[in-house]
Amino acid sequence: MSLDIKICGLKTDEAVAAALDGGATHIGFIFFGKSPRNIDPGEAGRLRRAAQGRAKAVAVTVDADDATLDAITAAMTPDMLQLHGHESVARVREVKDRYGLPVIKVFSLRERGDLDQIKPYVGVADRLMFDAKAPAGSALPGGNGVAFDWRVLSELDGSLDYILSGGLNAGNVGDALRLMPAGIDVSSGVESAPGVKDVGLIKEFFGAVRAVKSADAA
Repeated sequence: MSLDIKICGLKTDEAVAAALDGGATHIGFIFFGKSPRNIDPGEAGRLRRAAQGRAKAVAVTVDADDATLDAITAAMTPDMLQLHGHESVARVREVKDRYGLPVIKVFSLRERGDLDQIKPYVGVADRLMFDAKAPAGSALPGGNGVAFDWRVLSELDGSLDYILSGGLNAGNVGDALRLMPAGIDVSSGVESAPGVKDVGLIKEFFGAVRAVKSADAA
């Protein structure tokens, strides 16, 4: 089974190159003013050119209105949109219809009851991503470097296609892959400081993924 790997919150040529050279299938650019990973749409458009033919470029937004999404899509020309806020099922449909792009809808999880929110989106969003609920007091919906209790995912239909996010790093990605997600998403786990991607940590992350794959193939 192939594994999608998304490196998110990219802001520099060096980080984009490290993600692509490591084998990322998706690279993410964040458009959220409160995030240390926030980037100008024009700069994201420049950086994403390196991914042409190599990986899909994803625009990550949080409860963005049409005007904001218009500006992002015009400047960046993303391959996918990621909705990381409280977007309703109707809003997901609106975004898909307006831009004609695949949509990843993110859900923040902590306990089994949080899974109830997912079902109405199945078949509407093109991909589902599961992230950890933000710690108390955080202004960020993601990128907080915390993981949720992955055991709650045992309640899901085994055929559900999802991307696992939240607190992933080289040290725990092996445990994450044992859950058999269709994809994984990392941001703060490959940073030396909030919003500062570390090329060495990106390489270490991909090395850990390869080690797990090699062990499984042995």
